[in-house]
Amino acid sequence: MIKKFLILITVVFSSLSFAQQGSSSPYSFYGIGSLKFKGTVENQSMGGLSVYSDSIHINLRNPASFAGKNLKSFNNEAKPIKYTIGGSHSEVKLSSGSQTDKSSTSSLDYLAIAVPLGKFGAGFGVLPHSSVGYKLQSTDADDVLQYKYRGEGGLNRVFLGFGYQLSEDFRLGVDASYNFGNIKNTNIAFGYNTQGELLQYQSREQNRSDLGGLTYNFGLIFSKLIKPNLEVTASATYSPSSELTSANSRAYSTIVIDPTTQQEFTINISEVDLSVFNLETTKLTLPSKTSFGLGVGTPRKWFAGVEYTFLKASQFSNRLLSIDNATYEDASTIAVGGFYIPKFDSFNRYWKRIVYRTGIRFEDTGLRINNEDIKEFGISFGVGLPVGRIFSNANVGFEIGTRGVNTANLVKENFVKFQMSLSLNDRWFEKRKFN
Repeated sequence: MIKKFLILITVVFSSLSFAQQGSSSPYSFYGIGSLKFKGTVENQSMGGLSVYSDSIHINLRNPASFAGKNLKSFNNEAKPIKYTIGGSHSEVKLSSGSQTDKSSTSSLDYLAIAVPLGKFGAGFGVLPHSSVGYKLQSTDADDVLQYKYRGEGGLNRVFLGFGYQLSEDFRLGVDASYNFGNIKNTNIAFGYNTQGELLQYQSREQNRSDLGGLTYNFGLIFSKLIKPNLEVTASATYSPSSELTSANSRAYSTIVIDPTTQQEFTINISEVDLSVFNLETTKLTLPSKTSFGLGVGTPRKWFAGVEYTFLKASQFSNRLLSIDNATYEDASTIAVGGFYIPKFDSFNRYWKRIVYRTGIRFEDTGLRINNEDIKEFGISFGVGLPVGRIFSNANVGFEIGTRGVNTANLVKENFVKFQMSLSLNDRWFEKRKFN
């Protein structure tokens, strides 16, 4: 067990830089990037639905799930400790007017452990909060200068959470997260002479923000059998608004661009003293988030639910980078989904123990550009494949959807996202039968 802990912790810290490269969306240009974590593969395969929790999967959206019957023992002597790790690969087709392009990204999305502690339960791990990854190009109104924008980085989150079984039907929990990461933005202005040749010298602006700060998430889950084979589940979470500290730097450079390879050569560089503008250290406000879910089903057979999430994105602010044509309004998401298991204890028919999941989501991101609301839509499917001896499983899912519009000089994204995770269960404590 100790060896497994050490291996997992090593993987956690080695994955932090890898987890940031998870976006190729031009909309990650805005704010602190595209919000990356939308639940485990099991959640996302049901449209992002997180109201449901059981004894063999970790629900990272609601800390109340760490407690109570979600961590009950497989027998009277042993209790399971749960591990989960998940990753994804996305293929995106971008369209704006008559122009199209394609991009792809792969990333490690989360890594976590849940530990039983009697009526208490604990969970900890690492996951990405947001991701920045874009390359854009535009021309000024006079068609004299062209601009290239690129960005990378994002915000990661290390969390520790606790849940408590308050009664047979009611659980509550809280988790604390330390958010950290950096965002790099580069803007290059370049032009051509009357012969169409690239001018010898170009200018480049580079901005970097190193971010850090705490956030909290509170959750509760209510589950009750209203009939011998029918259970009702309700859940709620709330994350209050919080502030991140951003240490900022900015530099201007004169560069030469090789017209063949597009490689940049720096001629000189000038660091900007941001303290003069009171921008050397700034505060970013992360908005509050509230969700409510309700579902019904037969335990270990089927489940169907709906969840509403409200993000007060209008609270977001960033003094370092302000964009005239973009504003933030309150955001919301509606997710509907569920699962079906033909026969969970059919040990001589493997396919009957497979979990079949599906869902749909409608999301208003809260981002408004050129007077257009940026929205997302996705349909998801997935399966849970039993592996091993102690209810471990491999989860595979995919989602097809759209983001944005291709009018008002904006970009529409059509994406396909493939996901995979491992949910592993092991003995936390097992009484020896022989001395």
